[in-house]
Amino acid sequence: MDLDWKRFIVAVDEQDQVIAIGQIKPHHKGDIWELASIAVVEEHRGEGLARAIIEDLLKDSPRPLYLTCRSHLQPFYQKFGFQALSYAEMPRFYQRLSKLVSVFKTVARLGEADGLSVMKLQ
Repeated sequence: MDLDWKRFIVAVDEQDQVIAIGQIKPHHKGDIWELASIAVVEEHRGEGLARAIIEDLLKDSPRPLYLTCRSHLQPFYQKFGFQALSYAEMPRFYQRLSKLVSVFKTVARLGEADGLSVMKLQ
């Protein structure tokens, strides 16, 4: 999915093992930018690594900046200034993604426990 490792920030441990990552990636023709691929190895969660990576990525990031996340993670991203968008507020790319996730959840009978959220930082 358009991975370009030059866009990533990586955290490593004392043994040079990757323990956290994140990136800001363009969509379409570079007119939409997304905070993406935020991940922390399970045994290092709760150490502030995701926060540090996000803060570093946001320093010089273009605006507006979007992200997609599981709905229960909204409060985490709100701490950085992201606000959840309604379907009507989403760029077309995210509207299509939102519909696709809804169809998948229906077919897989996953219910509404934890949906997809699209958020934006101005």
